[in-house]
Amino acid sequence: MKTNKNITNKIEDTLNAMDAVEDVKVSPFFKDKTMQKLFAEQEEEPLILSWFSPKLQLATLVCVIVLNVLAFIQLNSNKYDSDINDFAETYGLSSSSDTSLFN
Repeated sequence: MKTNKNITNKIEDTLNAMDAVEDVKVSPFFKDKTMQKLFAEQEEEPLILSWFSPKLQLATLVCVIVLNVLAFIQLNSNKYDSDINDFAETYGLSSSSDTSLFN
């Protein structure tokens, strides 16, 4: 019976501790403020690509187009072909039949 008395004492102590807890005073607008903060965070745009604004996109597009046009013009010029041939001959990369040993 001693264990039952201990359990009864513990239950009484627990209930007495519950009586000692005071009510918490909360602002009547606490819920509204909290909900506004939660939904305001969801509506923000992601920070990952926010720096890539339309002005920067347009500038990047113009740079890419200009570089492509310059590369195309350079590729079609005769100077480019002669430079490549000179490079190939200098480093022995050309496939001319005059220098072959198996003629």
